[in-house]
Amino acid sequence: MVEQAEIRVVRCGGSKINYREAIITYDSKFLLCASGDSVKVYSASTEECVHILEGHTDLVTGLAFNPTNHLQVYSCSLDGTVRLWDYTDGILIKTLVIGYNISALYVAQKHEGVVFLIIPMASDTDSESFQLVAVRLPKSAEQEVEVRELSSVLADVSPSPGATSFGRGGEYIATAVGLQLSVFFFKKQKTYRFFLNASDKKGAKNAFTCVSCHPKEDCIATGHQDGKIRLWRNFNQKKEYTYSTQHWHHNAVSALAFTPEGTNLLSGGIESVLVLWRYGAESKDLLPRLGSAIEHVSVSPDGALICTSHRDNKITIINSNLKVSAVIQGLVKGEDVRTDLIIDPRTKSLVLNGKPGHLQFYSLHHDKQLYNLDIVQQEYIHQSGLEQFDVVKAALDPRGSWLATVEERREKTSELESSLKLWAYNEQTQSFVLNTSVSAPHEDRITAMCFSTDAETTLLVTAGKDGHFKAWQPAEDWDTHRDGISWSCDFVGSYHHRSPANCCFSADGSLLAVGFQEIVTVWSPDSWELVLTLCQPPGYIRDLCFGRLSCSKYLLGTTSKNLLCCWDILTCSLKWSTSMDVTVLQADPLSENVAAFCYTSGNTDLFVFKPSEPRPLYSQKAVCPGKVHRAVFAPRERALESCEERAQWLNRSQLYFMTEHMDLMTFSTKSEEDKIMASRQQLVIDDSVAMTPFYLLLGKHRQQQHEKQSSLTTPMTTRVHLPQGSSAIRELLHTPAHVLPSASVLCTMFVNSLLISNTGVGEGSEAKEEEMESEPEEDTDSEEEMDSRDSRPARANEICAEEVSPTVSKAQERQLKTARKTDYSWLCSSLFSSL
Repeated sequence: MVEQAEIRVVRCGGSKINYREAIITYDSKFLLCASGDSVKVYSASTEECVHILEGHTDLVTGLAFNPTNHLQVYSCSLDGTVRLWDYTDGILIKTLVIGYNISALYVAQKHEGVVFLIIPMASDTDSESFQLVAVRLPKSAEQEVEVRELSSVLADVSPSPGATSFGRGGEYIATAVGLQLSVFFFKKQKTYRFFLNASDKKGAKNAFTCVSCHPKEDCIATGHQDGKIRLWRNFNQKKEYTYSTQHWHHNAVSALAFTPEGTNLLSGGIESVLVLWRYGAESKDLLPRLGSAIEHVSVSPDGALICTSHRDNKITIINSNLKVSAVIQGLVKGEDVRTDLIIDPRTKSLVLNGKPGHLQFYSLHHDKQLYNLDIVQQEYIHQSGLEQFDVVKAALDPRGSWLATVEERREKTSELESSLKLWAYNEQTQSFVLNTSVSAPHEDRITAMCFSTDAETTLLVTAGKDGHFKAWQPAEDWDTHRDGISWSCDFVGSYHHRSPANCCFSADGSLLAVGFQEIVTVWSPDSWELVLTLCQPPGYIRDLCFGRLSCSKYLLGTTSKNLLCCWDILTCSLKWSTSMDVTVLQADPLSENVAAFCYTSGNTDLFVFKPSEPRPLYSQKAVCPGKVHRAVFAPRERALESCEERAQWLNRSQLYFMTEHMDLMTFSTKSEEDKIMASRQQLVIDDSVAMTPFYLLLGKHRQQQHEKQSSLTTPMTTRVHLPQGSSAIRELLHTPAHVLPSASVLCTMFVNSLLISNTGVGEGSEAKEEEMESEPEEDTDSEEEMDSRDSRPARANEICAEEVSPTVSKAQERQLKTARKTDYSWLCSSLFSSL
């Protein structure tokens, strides 16, 4: 097998941005959210990703602004570290190594220099008990510091960040787990605990789901599984506590948040409605139809913006007047992707299942959703046990002009309902418009669907469990009530009453392969004649794939008996076969390579090969745990230039696959990562400095101008180099002002960097002093002489050895001075008299 050290499996984007509560900056300009093992910084107005804070090696689980510096943010992760970032420039300032899996992070104004973390009670990762600990930030100049002292604050807390909240800026902390509410007062060092019954008289579920403390008053708001909200007061005395109840949500309250002044309380749940409760009053306002269940709610420190995180991996930014101002949509991840991963030929975006009844077009290059296409065109009802229409198949033609979708719904007491829809691309709206809808295209479920690969022919083939495969073509609509074209069935095929499970076209579209259980049939789309049949060892055909380019004569197939077979269509014979459990077989449309994902011992292995040779070009063990059921080759915008021989299969296309946990992964080469790192370093070093007069004075533009001017002068002209290469000046220019030390610390270092070294000029200085003492009567001439001698030693240290000016002895200098002081005025008068 080939070595795989140069290729790594990386998360290519599409991570959850709704995993934790998003936070808004103090000026309400930026929004920060955890996204996988990184932190993304979005513009609150343009929705664009400004920075990606990368450095964590595991899932980011919490964010909090630095109370002493609003331009810095803390992040914690399951990798056991807390990192401090400058989010405006994307710079990592400090890393605190905790050594435990961190589930949440909190800061409080009254606890300066301290961060609070939720970590497991035991060091193992499978621990189900968690505790809240306080970590005092070490005063160390090192960028990475190991923290060894952790102070336990509360034991037996919930790992959910929304179940713990600080009150009155840090005077007390409230946390809820199960049916217990605990309040810890820092001054008293005392904990009060309050318990609720499992259910009340009406059978409602009283378990706590979330907690939020009032910022000004002693009041704690708690959400419960039955949809109720309780407001707790007098909780500093266990026997005299009281609470009032508010109820609107019909299901569990998932998020609570007070506004900064405490005048309003915000709540959200599965109803996709943001509820604004007037504190101290019974009135409330509603913002409905936010698209998906609300999981987190946060408010900007100035109260101008409200942020809600939704179950469909979306973040909604709302103004204080309850008007939606921006929506940041990530890759929608449902319970399962029923469609294949498809690449849109027009936008090069990834097409797959999105929200229920939708298809999403997701940009892999920019890691953002382009748009959603509503396929079902019915309102989705959030009700458990209710079967609704969903998109199960999708396909795009080679030009991206037509989109075919299949939607199904099966009720327990009724038959299967399905429909085939054909969508035409509209140039004006830059989207797909419904052209034809076919109800019940097959008598049973559709198992496969594909477009012809021939660019000159528009042909769609569907295969169903009813034992037939059908060919669909567009034709002119002769109905007087409609204009244009519509799709209709052109051919129906079958083979000995067997059920077809898959189908695919050859590279040029001249052949169609359809798998009927354990038999492969090959048809000619021109005449719909059965060209040949192929039989193989026992086992049903699970997947079919034609080769590309020079390997287009080969047909690959996988069976339920864990066999990978390769047939030669020209000789109608089996060329080779091997035993492996292939879950996904994907051909690269731009090369002869074929990728096979094989499931072995709980992990998935990757093999890349050419159908003409059974020997793999590349293999990698355990690319991910579990099975891979979806994969696709996406063409690159630009081919890799310096690609290693073992990574040549990634030169023109990039392979993406989706894991069982709905993580979108890809393969990255070392040259590709080096190129990305080089571009990021160039961006930080060259483009992070504003074009200011100070930068023009000491920056690279000043150096280029000086070199042009010096090239026009005489060769003996000396060149005085500007000190922009100094590390002190480079640090001053390339580091944001708010993370620099004080000016008193930088002053000495900066001034010394501007001074020119005076080594080797001691003798010249002594000579000048002697001359000044021996000849005090010199005025103008002596000043000129000192200037010329002062500049000579400074230049002597910088010019080359060949350009050293000739030295003059002290005796010769005295003769020159005597000649310079001689009065020649009599010569001028004699000349005028002679004239």
